[in-house]
Amino acid sequence: MSSGALAVELIDITKRFPGVIANDRVNLSVEDGEIHAICGENGAGKSTLMKILYGMQPPDEGRMTVRGEEVVLKSPKDAIELGIGMVHQHFMLADNFTVLENIILGAEPAKRGLVDWRSARAEIEALVETYGLDVRPDDLVEDLEVGERQRVEILKVLYRGARILILDEPTAVLVPQEIEELFRNLRDLKESGHTIIFIDHKLDEVLEISDTVTVIRQGRTVTTVDPADVTAHDLAELMVGSELPVPETRESTVTDVVVLELSGLSTSDNEREIVHDVDLRVRSGEIVGIAGVEGNGQHELIETLLGMRPASSGSITLDGRDITGTTVRQRRELGIDYIPADRHRYGLMLDAPLWENAMLGHQSEAPFVKGIWIDRKAARATAAEIIEEFDVRTPGVDTPAHALSGGNQQKFIIGREMVTDPSLLVAAHPTRGIDVGAQAAVWEQLRAARAAGLAVLLISADLDELIGLSDVLHVMLRGELVAELDPAAVTPRDLGSYMTGAAVGATE
Repeated sequence: MSSGALAVELIDITKRFPGVIANDRVNLSVEDGEIHAICGENGAGKSTLMKILYGMQPPDEGRMTVRGEEVVLKSPKDAIELGIGMVHQHFMLADNFTVLENIILGAEPAKRGLVDWRSARAEIEALVETYGLDVRPDDLVEDLEVGERQRVEILKVLYRGARILILDEPTAVLVPQEIEELFRNLRDLKESGHTIIFIDHKLDEVLEISDTVTVIRQGRTVTTVDPADVTAHDLAELMVGSELPVPETRESTVTDVVVLELSGLSTSDNEREIVHDVDLRVRSGEIVGIAGVEGNGQHELIETLLGMRPASSGSITLDGRDITGTTVRQRRELGIDYIPADRHRYGLMLDAPLWENAMLGHQSEAPFVKGIWIDRKAARATAAEIIEEFDVRTPGVDTPAHALSGGNQQKFIIGREMVTDPSLLVAAHPTRGIDVGAQAAVWEQLRAARAAGLAVLLISADLDELIGLSDVLHVMLRGELVAELDPAAVTPRDLGSYMTGAAVGATE
């Protein structure tokens, strides 16, 4: 329960990058023992502000206090010593380590020069019991579901003594049941006196869990509100100047032309079958959605479809042509475009300028080649077109990709894949990390492309997005497609039940 005293105060925080003012005299006051949400569109400066609070970046101007004492944070180590912990959107866990090993990594208790495993285990088990964070210390992280991995990340910061927790997009990859569990955990932490600051784009969730909401727009603090006094539409208007968008496909544009057909498709990893006997069709003008808790084979299915992973059996047909044995490059040239879930690993060259990134995946095709040479003029023109059409906030085409916010990086990738007029678009979490204004633009682009005859395979953790955009929904569980659902007749909670295997028809 909030005591009225301030846990954190940021006063006139300013942070500049070349060509961009990320934070412009931002003010933030967080009371001790409250859950405080920070909302804002991509590029508004939310993540930069949290990195400053966690000591990852120094402010150019302004002051910070923690529990009333002015502080200067030179590194995350300084923040941790003050009881501040951060759970990043992209989990920072070693898959081949156990839960226990991940939690104590870098903060191992020692006894006679050796790791004191007994005391570490006892402390972790006490934290699990106290806060209801249900994980098993000896489980390998690679075997955990997404919600369990997130609990490990929270335990990591609690183990280091954090009383102020920063969570960046904590619900981005969770199903409704996992979100409910997370919110129970957060309320338990609040009741025990912890202060929680979190960034979230899902405004209904913000209103459900937070005690206070601060809205940031274009690097400045707009207002701080009581969630009881506003609606999601109010917050959306404060963030981006428009109402909250809703994904919907409206009238059907599905044709009889089969663009993609998977027949009995399976793939294995170290002799373990991870995708089993998948049959799937995507037709021209159709969006086919695949729902599933992460780790149930969706990622491997995409890799097999794109040629990044060999099929162990079955076939892949594109526009009537068997492409099972073709390379990644050949499949791209035949008309498969891809919005990857991991934009840093698969979507961008982070140190390269945007005009070079505009060619990725299409560098061997027109208009980017002139004889044996790269046509820089065409690449720069395409990058400029993407920036303009998809509202990518950047000083220009020569800006390196790493200088963009995560959401603007995602918008650039989506733009690049949409401007090439593909036959099939494989979209993995296309609006992850994107604000409500950008979501509306992406949804409209997908609807327009669908209406023009594009076949879309959509994988998303946003169940409202899947239900709203898809013409047909499949559920993937333990490597198999276990249910085919009508989006018009299913709720997010129903879908979550199928995804976890709880619904009839989604069991082994």
